[in-house]
Amino acid sequence: MGVNQPLLFTSLKCMTNEIPFRNRSPYGWWIASYLERAAWDDEPNPSPNSRCLSWENTIILQAPDREAAYAKAVFLATQNVSEFVDDVRNRKGRWVFEGLTSLLPIHEELEDGAEIFWVEHRNKTIWKIQSKVKRKEDLEAFNDK
Repeated sequence: MGVNQPLLFTSLKCMTNEIPFRNRSPYGWWIASYLERAAWDDEPNPSPNSRCLSWENTIILQAPDREAAYAKAVFLATQNVSEFVDDVRNRKGRWVFEGLTSLLPIHEELEDGAEIFWVEHRNKTIWKIQSKVKRKEDLEAFNDK
């Protein structure tokens, strides 16, 4: 009987469909990232190997659960699709939504100092960890060029 218990426990756990804490947002806030790419009107059928400009944008949104957060993220991302003109080459283009690249819950209330995102780095040397730290002038907010 002891041999069957883990199998029974596993199947019961799967049946409950409980969403792990790491995938729930206790305060209803989420971070979503999505990709959009530039598409030229005079290139109606680019191949998957065609090179293009793309942007990965990250947004914050409020939703009660991950399903609603997913739907809202897709909706918000597709609302930003717009057209543009390259006056130098006399070309018109548009931004094409490609899809989400990330959807993460925020586990803390939004306020100064609230942790909204983290990345775990396992088994790294102290030197490697310290090499990721940037000087103030190298941070994105201070790059004015």
